[in-house]
Amino acid sequence: MWPLYAAGFTTAFGAHGIAASLGAEAGVSLLVLGGLLALYDGAEVLLKPVFGTLADRVGARPVLLGGLVAFAVASALYVVADSPGWLWAARLGQGAAASAFSPSASALVARLSPAAARGRAFGGYGFYKSVGYTLGPLLGGVLVRVGGLRLLFAVLAVLGVAVAVWAALAVPVVPPLPKARQTLLDLARRLADPVFLAPTAALAAATAALSVGVGFLPVSGRAAGLGTVATGAAVSLLAATAALVQPRAGRALDDGRLTTRTGLAAGLSATAAGLACAMLPGLTGILVGAVLIGAGTGLITPLGFAALAGGTPAERLGQTMGAAELGRELGDAGGPLLVAVVASLATLTYGYGVLAALVGAGAVVALGRRRAAPAAPGAGPEE
Repeated sequence: MWPLYAAGFTTAFGAHGIAASLGAEAGVSLLVLGGLLALYDGAEVLLKPVFGTLADRVGARPVLLGGLVAFAVASALYVVADSPGWLWAARLGQGAAASAFSPSASALVARLSPAAARGRAFGGYGFYKSVGYTLGPLLGGVLVRVGGLRLLFAVLAVLGVAVAVWAALAVPVVPPLPKARQTLLDLARRLADPVFLAPTAALAAATAALSVGVGFLPVSGRAAGLGTVATGAAVSLLAATAALVQPRAGRALDDGRLTTRTGLAAGLSATAAGLACAMLPGLTGILVGAVLIGAGTGLITPLGFAALAGGTPAERLGQTMGAAELGRELGDAGGPLLVAVVASLATLTYGYGVLAALVGAGAVVALGRRRAAPAAPGAGPEE
């Protein structure tokens, strides 16, 4: 599992490490800067389902290794050719490469872990991704300060090669499984099934709230007269809470102390409460909001992926993980966009409130489904 966890760290570190440093280093207009930031996520939105399906067809391991090598090559492009044009090409290449190895890593986590330990496996995977999100801006800033963007891209190139070699040596060959022919209508029916739709919607809501917390809590802090240290601490607290909660949530699921439906409902409720707390003025509202958003997303992430893995035929895991990652990327982009639009029409407080209401409605729906679907006699814990 460790090389797969390292792959999760790589995509998170690559996304946030560069994104946090581009504004100071690139020296371009806000419009161009926005384009550079969107390239990585845009490539993932378009390509993750494609590479997820390819992983089912040829095997997840080759797609994982190819994606990691491509990530290293794309990062090295900018190291060799230090120019604005190559920066665009490198950023696009990194996003496309991450689209390959990220859903493949998720599929391998599911294939290589027994069902009874799947919560722990996805909890560990989510933990190391959260570490990447947390350390990316900090370490990226240090590297850029020491040697500019080229040094950061060089470190990412070395990281991609190192994880690819590690995975090639340690990750066993997992051959693709035979599968029945699937039409587009079959795919649409499977993706519209609540077994897929409910955890994916929860994952998208969690990612939306996480992105809003990272992006807008510092804005609330500045409006309250807080300095950059205090606002940075709030964002770090959010990410650290999410990282710490994920392994514990996975263990609770595996031990039968938590079910996916109950956990997802609790996670959505905590996330909505955190967004509501962010509406309060001052440091207390920001810190409590950060902790609750982090705890809610930390609950949702491993439980959501474990539910997807448990409800998907093994021969379709790559496709499912790619589609679920697409849902997360849409939440990542849609949450901040929604809050920004509402804030431009009213205030940021109302933006938090609208997203809190939507996430809270998801918790109500999850609880309603749980009450409407009693377990069959003799059935085990609800999954």
